[in-house]
Amino acid sequence: MGWWRYYTPKPARQVKGGIKAQSRRGAFAASWWGQRWLKVLESFDIGERLNRGRTYARKGQVMDIEIEKGAVRATVQGSRSHPYEVEMLFRPLSRAQWYQIAKALGDRFITLAKLLAGEMPEDIEEVFLNAKVSLFPLKLKDLETDCSCPDWSNPCKHTAAVFYLLAEEFDRDPFLLFKLRGLSREELFELLGYTPAASAPSGPDRSGVAEPVPEEPPLEPAAFWGGDNLCGDLFGEVRLPEVTAALPKRLGGFPFWRGKAPFLEALEPFYLKAAPLGLDVFLGLTKAPAEEAPPQNKRMQPVPKKAKTLHGKSPPGRRQSGKSAPKKKPRRKPRV
Repeated sequence: MGWWRYYTPKPARQVKGGIKAQSRRGAFAASWWGQRWLKVLESFDIGERLNRGRTYARKGQVMDIEIEKGAVRATVQGSRSHPYEVEMLFRPLSRAQWYQIAKALGDRFITLAKLLAGEMPEDIEEVFLNAKVSLFPLKLKDLETDCSCPDWSNPCKHTAAVFYLLAEEFDRDPFLLFKLRGLSREELFELLGYTPAASAPSGPDRSGVAEPVPEEPPLEPAAFWGGDNLCGDLFGEVRLPEVTAALPKRLGGFPFWRGKAPFLEALEPFYLKAAPLGLDVFLGLTKAPAEEAPPQNKRMQPVPKKAKTLHGKSPPGRRQSGKSAPKKKPRRKPRV
């Protein structure tokens, strides 16, 4: 009979500032590629360790995760004093295989358009299978997992916790799946012949028409800041943006966001309040709010000094307010 039959699981040590899963119950991944990633974990058949891994992911036991080309490294706090080191190694695809995949994507315009828009097309797996490779790990040699914990199972619950958090991260950025196979997002776009400048819509053909020369702003600082003789289109068109928090949305969600609410949802109310106020300040309709002095803490205010007392009694020469001085008892004469 092995020693593990007598082993009693201990609760994990609490972690401050760990990476907590956004999903509090139910499924972890919202996208089909995130759910497809979790099927890889379920294929390992590690039993109850899946439930413990979900608990670890939701409690924030994973302290940090680093995603590199062909590798994922994480630190997970367990029941012992020192955290465990988790490592996942993926089999990268060769350059020739990536060229074959890029050529196949170029022949599928709808698939390519979805991919360039930041969405993982549903037929992307078919493109990889036609090139006799797979985007997701299918065989044991495609993925190697290791953890410094004493558990004999591989993968263990610490590795499972990292798997679940990666599924949510793939929802945010599906191109991380390509990175695990050895190709970053920028390298993929370069391989497809895509550049943001090339995709920008060109304006109407104005060949032969002289473009108006813009008026130069005044060179004197006093005239510029004073607002004298400024050209009307110096600042261009100033209006409220049609899309709230456009720049953060273009950059994407914050990697492994630790807040309770999603990152973009937490920022959007502040942008909705700041944009109209900034426009009114720019147009001179209102003044910028003045900085208010921080409220003073009552506990930090100086307390008037009181006379030191001993056992609640007033010092010599002083009487307590509202109380009369104690009467002295007469001395008894000694008997002769």
